[in-house]
Amino acid sequence: MSRVFARITRSVQVRGRVVLAGVAALTLTAAGCTTGSGDPGADGTAAAPGTTAAQPAANLSRFYEQTPKWGACDDVQPETQGSQCTWLEVPIDYASPDAGTTKLRVLKVPATGTAKGSLLVNPGGPGGSAVDYANMADWIVTGQIRRSFDVVGFDPRGVGRSEPIVCLDDVKTDEMLGADPTPDDEAEYQQMIEASKQFGQACESKYPKLLPHVSTVDAARDMDVLRSVLGDEQLTYLGKSYGTFLGATYAGLFPQRVGRLVLDGAIAPDLTNDQMNLGQAVGFETATRAYVQDCISDGNCPLGGEVEAGLTKLRDMLKQLDTNPVPVTGDARVTKLTEGWATLGLARAMYDETAWGGLTDALRQLEGGDGTDLFELAKQYADRSSDGKYGGNIMQVISAVNCLDRGAQPQDFTQMQQLGQEFAQKAPTWGPFLVYGSTTCAHWPVPATGQPEKITADGAAPIVVVGTTRDPATPYEWAQQLASQLSSGTLITYDGDGHTAYMRSNSCVDSAVDKYLLEGTPPKEDLRC
Repeated sequence: MSRVFARITRSVQVRGRVVLAGVAALTLTAAGCTTGSGDPGADGTAAAPGTTAAQPAANLSRFYEQTPKWGACDDVQPETQGSQCTWLEVPIDYASPDAGTTKLRVLKVPATGTAKGSLLVNPGGPGGSAVDYANMADWIVTGQIRRSFDVVGFDPRGVGRSEPIVCLDDVKTDEMLGADPTPDDEAEYQQMIEASKQFGQACESKYPKLLPHVSTVDAARDMDVLRSVLGDEQLTYLGKSYGTFLGATYAGLFPQRVGRLVLDGAIAPDLTNDQMNLGQAVGFETATRAYVQDCISDGNCPLGGEVEAGLTKLRDMLKQLDTNPVPVTGDARVTKLTEGWATLGLARAMYDETAWGGLTDALRQLEGGDGTDLFELAKQYADRSSDGKYGGNIMQVISAVNCLDRGAQPQDFTQMQQLGQEFAQKAPTWGPFLVYGSTTCAHWPVPATGQPEKITADGAAPIVVVGTTRDPATPYEWAQQLASQLSSGTLITYDGDGHTAYMRSNSCVDSAVDKYLLEGTPPKEDLRC
């Protein structure tokens, strides 16, 4: 099955600590909360400009007016003192709210001072656990935000603890991630297609009711229910990576309920699949070039002493693994580093420049015929432990969400080769890999419910978009694109490396975001940090 990096926040560096999205199962405790602003009625549930959502049934009061029962968390390891958990009930299908419900896990870290309200957070994915992310409140927001807001995260439907979509067991997931990501001929391409079909069929067989209703529009509607249940008249929100798409979708659906939204590491919602795949390929290429330059500057780089030659050597190393995997040690099940695993390990390091030193050591080890360290990076990316168990379901549910949000048309091998050549011209290292990013969705068993389109959110309060100039996963141009499309969008530019910017040791970005969240004052136009 082809894999997509699109919309994943695999790691976030926060004040010297790496928080892996969807990684540890963390735990917490609870208190009370008031009910909110009630049934949305006709003032915001219809599709706003820039969305394709259908008008849901009006009888949603019982969901909007439910009273949460906060208590200690038995499924989350404690990380931030005083955390509390509850369940949120939402309709599986908003168009038919009486046809069945599903429950979403919610975690709240109460403010250390007098709370202004709730700050909902989402780390990305789709598939990153916002429960785990909110549980890291002391590291994902500043102290003054902690004093002023209850930090709240919910696992979207199909994610984490919210009826998680897990279509393959751990062994099959290993096979999927370790498979050849760059088919060389028609036969290998057909193998990729067949694996994609089998994966989709397994998902449909296990989750026939839920699978058609795990789109970002569904998650955004759930977020509005949660806003009401928390007692907030408007939504205050911090979304990273895919979380920016979730936030923008919410703004398009409910512009009048937008409070203070921060969208960091942005995705432009009108990107086609090919544009998204190419954009990411170029983004990862830019990040990889920056890594190679850094490796050379540090000295004794295993890729040599010149950037272009170093990139060529890196591509050769991946290509050699296609036919000659190298041994790895210390894992319960995987014994060889394949091209698939190696590509994930390389991607993991591109998300966060603090991992570059470890990548250099891993490449030096790989030169000696040992793939253990690069496989360790791949396991971090996949949220997999050495005993062969996966900590979350992000590597599976990402397809379920993406394929509903934007479908893809099947293409034959000749078409893919031609497209691959176009990608390779702009991104020689990553283009041949990411050109296959839509293969799974091209054969997904459930029809797409969304399509690429602009979101303007006319009438919404100011929305802050943050873009990093050398972000590999969500290229800076996407942040520019989203900020310009949103009627009230304002852009903060961080000139730097890595994925996302807020709480990654840049005080300029942190101060501007904090001022906006605390005072409602957006930064000056085109602030650069």
